[in-house]
Amino acid sequence: MIAYLHGKIAQIDPTYVVIDCGGIGYQAKISLTTYNHIREQSSVKLHTHLQVREDAQVLYGFYSLKEKVLFEQLISISGVGGNTAIMILSSMQVDDFYQAIEAEDIQSLKRIKGIGAKTAGRILLELKDKITWEGSDGSTSGTAASIGQKKLEAVTALSNLGWSKSAMEKRVDQILKQHGPEISVADIIKFALKNP
Repeated sequence: MIAYLHGKIAQIDPTYVVIDCGGIGYQAKISLTTYNHIREQSSVKLHTHLQVREDAQVLYGFYSLKEKVLFEQLISISGVGGNTAIMILSSMQVDDFYQAIEAEDIQSLKRIKGIGAKTAGRILLELKDKITWEGSDGSTSGTAASIGQKKLEAVTALSNLGWSKSAMEKRVDQILKQHGPEISVADIIKFALKNP
């Protein structure tokens, strides 16, 4: 897996970038948000996600880890592929997207090109529980992005240790609900290993 690319920008377009890393050019699809952050730079570090399909291998690049986390949450939803996720990231800032999910603002999602009512509803339904944590008083604590990032790091570490990714996603969700968003990634992993 390629975690990130760090090198000189050889070519850039609003939809992709080619980064020269040690004499090898890596092409990555990017969102307009990432494009706007890196277009004036000569050297850049992009977080990446490699999607392997039957007919192609596609590398996606992200200026921020928050953007990568949201991308990976989006493509985990049935019917949302990499191109649709990039379209969403190009249309909304990450924090605005999380706020729309928390507010159950389906209209904001339907305004995005390629997102109909059915897909918008599925996104709301599947991401609502993944990106928020509610305290006993019903107030939302912690940012959705930091919770998503902790979950991603913990699940990745646990699956690298040989545990089933889907089982660990459920277990990490349980741990986050029990202990709250302040729990560290190391503690999440410890709790998951004690009781997988």
